[in-house]
Amino acid sequence: MRSRLPLPPPASLLSLVLGLLCLASPGLQAQTPEWIWAATPKDKETRFFKKTFSVGAKVSRATLTATCDNGAEVFLNGQRVLRNSEWSRPASADVGAKLQNGENTLHVAARNSEGIAALLVKLDLQFEGGRKQTLVSDTSWLTTENTTGTPNAPLPTEGWVASTSLGALGREPWGDVLKPAVATPAESLKVAPGFRVELIRSSQPGEGSWVSMTIDSKGRLIISPQGDEPMLRLTLDSAGQIAKLETIDLPVRAAMGLLYAFDSLYVNGQGKEGYHLYRLKDTNGDDTYDQVELLRRWQGGPGEHGAHGIVLGQDGKLYIVNGNFVDVPNDLVASSPHKNYADDLVLPRMEDGNGFGAGRKPPGGYVVRLNPDGSQCELFASGQRNTYDIAFNLEGELFGFDSDMEWDWGMPWYRPVRAFHLVSGGDQGFREGSAKWPEYYADSLPATVNIGVGCPTGVRFGTGAKFPSKYQRAFYMMDWTYGRLIAVHLRDMGASYTGSFESFVQGKPLNLNDLEVGKDGAMYFTTGGRGTQAGLYRISYTGNEATSPAPPVADAGVQESRALRKKLETYHGVSQPGGAEAVWPHLGSKDRWIRYAARIGLESQDLTTWKAKAWAETNPTIGLHALLGLARVGASTDQESLLKTLARWPLDTLDEEHKLVKLRVIEVSLARHGLPSAELQKMAVEKLNRQLPAASPALNRELASILSALGAPGIVSRILDLRDASTVQEDQIYFMSILRTHKPGWSPRDRERFFSWLNVKPGDPLPGSTTATRATAHPAFFDQWFRDVGIPANNGASFNGFMKGLRRDAINHLSGDEKQALALLIAEPSKEMPKANLKARAFVKDWRMTDLEPLLNQASQGRDFQRGKEAFLAAQCATCHRFGPEGGAIGPDITAVSSRFTRLDLLSSILEPSKVISEQYENTTFIRTDDEEITGRVLEDRDDRLVLLTSPLTGGKTELKKTEIKSKSKAKLSAMPEGLVNSLTQDEVLDLLAYIESMGNPNHAMFRK
Repeated sequence: MRSRLPLPPPASLLSLVLGLLCLASPGLQAQTPEWIWAATPKDKETRFFKKTFSVGAKVSRATLTATCDNGAEVFLNGQRVLRNSEWSRPASADVGAKLQNGENTLHVAARNSEGIAALLVKLDLQFEGGRKQTLVSDTSWLTTENTTGTPNAPLPTEGWVASTSLGALGREPWGDVLKPAVATPAESLKVAPGFRVELIRSSQPGEGSWVSMTIDSKGRLIISPQGDEPMLRLTLDSAGQIAKLETIDLPVRAAMGLLYAFDSLYVNGQGKEGYHLYRLKDTNGDDTYDQVELLRRWQGGPGEHGAHGIVLGQDGKLYIVNGNFVDVPNDLVASSPHKNYADDLVLPRMEDGNGFGAGRKPPGGYVVRLNPDGSQCELFASGQRNTYDIAFNLEGELFGFDSDMEWDWGMPWYRPVRAFHLVSGGDQGFREGSAKWPEYYADSLPATVNIGVGCPTGVRFGTGAKFPSKYQRAFYMMDWTYGRLIAVHLRDMGASYTGSFESFVQGKPLNLNDLEVGKDGAMYFTTGGRGTQAGLYRISYTGNEATSPAPPVADAGVQESRALRKKLETYHGVSQPGGAEAVWPHLGSKDRWIRYAARIGLESQDLTTWKAKAWAETNPTIGLHALLGLARVGASTDQESLLKTLARWPLDTLDEEHKLVKLRVIEVSLARHGLPSAELQKMAVEKLNRQLPAASPALNRELASILSALGAPGIVSRILDLRDASTVQEDQIYFMSILRTHKPGWSPRDRERFFSWLNVKPGDPLPGSTTATRATAHPAFFDQWFRDVGIPANNGASFNGFMKGLRRDAINHLSGDEKQALALLIAEPSKEMPKANLKARAFVKDWRMTDLEPLLNQASQGRDFQRGKEAFLAAQCATCHRFGPEGGAIGPDITAVSSRFTRLDLLSSILEPSKVISEQYENTTFIRTDDEEITGRVLEDRDDRLVLLTSPLTGGKTELKKTEIKSKSKAKLSAMPEGLVNSLTQDEVLDLLAYIESMGNPNHAMFRK
């Protein structure tokens, strides 16, 4: 670890002498860096620059910063240490490990595209003892033309001349590019009454964009950037300010999960072996990490849907949450509490409308439990999508904040982002595409609190904070997209919890990602991610309420319920003598969480000890949940007895909750064991038909799905009637999704009704009906989700893709004769291109950051709304990006982009689209067996082939047979091409930025004259 702030004075005369020798070394006089080049710059020119210097004292930290108009690579003693591709954003690196005692050489391979050219370099040295010195670019640097154009080519021995100074740092047109970057000011943030927020550090060049944090036993904060920069360790003083900053100089970076425990730093990050779980240790007691140990490999660990948060349980075990792109480890111990997961749907799922996660099988995101050395891996729970972090409360109960696919807004399977309670064997029901489970499925667990829309990142309980008791007990969750730190206030509910939530801190941009409670009782949180400006903030309480430690508050009944649940959890994954008898009566508990724990315990017992008991049970609650367990773990030979046993409880005799459990048992049985005998099918159809239509949307959905799977006569027209009777978009789409793969029993009139719905615009009347329309309304809570974050309610980016997939699936289930007869009806309606997109525009300029960055303040006021809207269309933004209720899905939804990105970040994403690419929008490059290269986004992953989107702007697709694939890799270039704004004038670009930031609001202050 290398200290970055001053250390105590030299402790010996030798240190002082070495320091004086270093002071006398040539080229180490402190001064302002100068912009340098050759006397006459040339277009498309590349040059070498070099500087030799001596170091005679031991360096504790060396930070190299460089920038070049137009780009450069910097080498220290022949090793490349830094790249810079944009002069307005200098690049920095810690180069202390590559310095050598004595003579050192810096050389730069610099390039100029056209016009003026300049290089600026600054090397900050800090020596043991605290003294600092600086080496800067000036006329003492030598330069020569780089005739090879290759950055790492051998340096020539002749032709070197003195560089020419173009002026000191601060001169125009470059300005003070080394001016410290600043995160969003604390004064602009909204915070709960009685609390104060301070910005205590903005990340500086070389420190990266921060994404995770932990706290060690001495109260020091350990922060990891998302990129290749080293992790930081920050010592705080008594006032909560930074007294010392150090780097952790070990080859483990880009951590999205950190935990200090057992005198070790656990890291889910990128190391020499790849992105895996590592343990860092200090083996010699000098307070410096010096050992890296690989504890566990993850298949699919890197990326934003990879291996994430690590926490320590009261049982002394590590609990790690992984996203939905990480494969379940193949060395799970037999006692894992969570097993038997599947899609468990009676009809085929629809994959994501844009292909994200297509083909991924359950269990989705999950939590594993490990020994401190990484051994004894158990699958603890699953069914999340992409939970970034988890946390334990005072009672030792585990919670998370889970996302859903925001592209699914408006679809019947979208589930709001939620706070959820993680228990042994728990399944939160996430499945890819349309296969996500509703909360009423008895074999899953519901949310503790549904939030709505957002991008979940870090979480923590307020335990240890010097806050009022309400806020000490709160569960804090961070929303990266909409810039809000949410406080969830839990309430006891039997063996689990319910609760409410509030925005504790909110701001723009405020791309929150992790938080900790310090030893001083303040809360610290970080912002950053995807290359954005990072910051470290401190929240303290300034009100008058008491802040003494808050004890647990659960009453005796609640404590008893949770103790019972945990007792039942001891049977999870382990078959025990008398286990079935012990858990059996609790299948009938009124508490859903106890029933769930009992069923998982039952599934873990020897089936021969309880199968007959399930068939003989007369209590409907116990019997139905026992049969649900049997459907999950039994064999296909058990299906007939299972279905006949269900007849003991006719649907007419059950309340809605029990009806849904019974229907779920049927669904799981059909999904796992196939259709039963013709006799049983006939019996089931006869009994279920009488229930349709039902009194609730949930019952209608499940009955319609099962009857479709059973091929019930006349079910097509009945489902279409349900669709037409519904005034909610999500219900209509659900019924359409059921019928898309249904084969028997279609009449010509049914076909007309089905495809007519797809062909009319939302809100328009359906042909042949005087009352039914294609619904546009959503449930009331849907609109509230969007009001909570200040954006208009709209459908997600996958909506159109799902509609196309629905049409495609339906057409694929037609016979050849049917396709011919329905040719006009099945053709997708053409869509008229917005007129603004058709207007020919002349080339204006190849816009660069250097051209527009100095003008960004001018986008704040006096802009032209109509011109900004036209620029949005002219730049084809809507082709790829969702903006409010309209737009494409090739790129991110930019409706609320100002909540997470500064104006500078937004400009950079427009002009430099390949600089930072989220994995949700990455292309993949495939090399075929004939060595042809194909790049695109995977839209469909079928058994034998892939369908790639290869031309985002035109919608062009390419099919690729899997047998033709030789290799694949992540594409380095964004699907968004450069130069889309080159037909815009300067004012139009600024109007475009204002239009996007305002979320298309013509009354925004930016448009006031």
